[in-house]
Amino acid sequence: MRATIRQRESRRFFYAYLSGKMLGMGLALGGLFAFTWFFSNTASAAGLQAAPVAKTLDIVNAVNTSWTLVAAFLVFCMQAGFMMLEAGFARTREAGNILAECIVDTCLCGILFWAIGFAFMFSHGNGWIGYHWFFLQNIPATYETTGVSFLAFWIFQFAFADTASTIVSGAMVGRTAFKGDLLYSLGVSGLIYPILGHWVWGPNGWLATLNTPFRDFAGSTVVHTVGGMLALTGAIALGPRLGRVFKRDGGGLPPGHDMVIAAFGGLILWFGWYGFNPGSTLSALDYNGIGRVSANTTLAACAGGLIAMFMVFPRSKKWDIGITTNGFLAGLVAITCPCYWVSPFGAVMIGAVAGIVCVLAIDFIEWIRVDDPIGAVAVHGFAGIWGTLSLGLFATGSYGLPGQLGADTSTKISGLFYGGGGKQLVAQITGSAVMTGATLASGFALMYLIKAFGLLRISEEGELEGLDIHDHGAPAYHPETAYTGWSTTGGTGATVAPPVLSGSAE
Repeated sequence: MRATIRQRESRRFFYAYLSGKMLGMGLALGGLFAFTWFFSNTASAAGLQAAPVAKTLDIVNAVNTSWTLVAAFLVFCMQAGFMMLEAGFARTREAGNILAECIVDTCLCGILFWAIGFAFMFSHGNGWIGYHWFFLQNIPATYETTGVSFLAFWIFQFAFADTASTIVSGAMVGRTAFKGDLLYSLGVSGLIYPILGHWVWGPNGWLATLNTPFRDFAGSTVVHTVGGMLALTGAIALGPRLGRVFKRDGGGLPPGHDMVIAAFGGLILWFGWYGFNPGSTLSALDYNGIGRVSANTTLAACAGGLIAMFMVFPRSKKWDIGITTNGFLAGLVAITCPCYWVSPFGAVMIGAVAGIVCVLAIDFIEWIRVDDPIGAVAVHGFAGIWGTLSLGLFATGSYGLPGQLGADTSTKISGLFYGGGGKQLVAQITGSAVMTGATLASGFALMYLIKAFGLLRISEEGELEGLDIHDHGAPAYHPETAYTGWSTTGGTGATVAPPVLSGSAE
């Protein structure tokens, strides 16, 4: 460096390069400051529309706020479950990539949901998109009439957004470049999820304001169908992993490298669901509703796991832990939409059908030659659609809408099987079809745009080397402790060789 800097041309190049970098950083920071100032300045924001006056006296309900925060922390713990589930079902050479992707996606989602995502999804605007509260500026003390502290509600919804984004990665492991992960996460967390979510959960979302409103209590559609269908678009755009042979071609879905952490990750997800579903009441004072939702969540998961396990047993005469895990997750996904409005019997039926849907959907994805190593499309996409429709069938008509101080029984929801006719079922079919179609359209546009620039899939050399080494520079497992055939030295000094896992372990 000392020798080079003495040369005149080298010095000119250095100063020009440094000046360009400083100018670029200055412009980027200046643009960010101008964007923040514009949306935080009431005079500028008045050109859009004055922020609506709070509908309550902005009195924070401490009990409901505490309950919402506890639920948010439970939902956030689901990220650990997703990491373990995906890593266990994948191969050893990409386990570290999965951990990095889930962690970085969480960080990216948090920043995006603070800057624009929450505003698009939960602020007032029109039926299609919200346009207030960018960067959480000029926010009231509580969110709408919930009595929940505004920032507590933001934390809760950030955990949901993070879940939807993480689901997408499940079908894309093993061959997605890390820069591709970053790019599609920007599109999912910043645009697709919040804008589509506004249609259902926004203050005046158009699907929620139909004559018979589309209902999705905790997100079978908004979180799971959206995440599952985006996962499908990503898997199709990527193509299968190298060497993947599908069942109709004489192969089959390779086994995961570590079903211990996969199954444990599934149970962590089950635990986190007790924040996902009961927490969506946003009210600790709705104790009957919380109890009913918790029981329904449990029963649907149990039914889904058992039915999936028994359904695949005749094929191999084996009790498959992988399909059992995905079965109870499918039951959890399905009950997420109707959990507040169905009986325990209905929850068992919904979970049981979800177990069947999960197995059939996995078979279908395999038949159309889409490589989904985790089963994300079947568990979240197809089971999410079933759960959404099930509300129009199993809603008992005995329960109203959740409220700050308890259930509002002035509005009750009845399904076809309980004398409610077909209106709610038609609303559910309409909403599910619209959300599924919009997700597929936006997902294909996003994934193929990234693919067009050559940024979505890792190179063939990188995939063969393994994403852990190629993109992250280190394996998830140390060679001397991983079950990959390397020898280790036991306590007596003898050399022992651990067994080599078959299938997708390598």
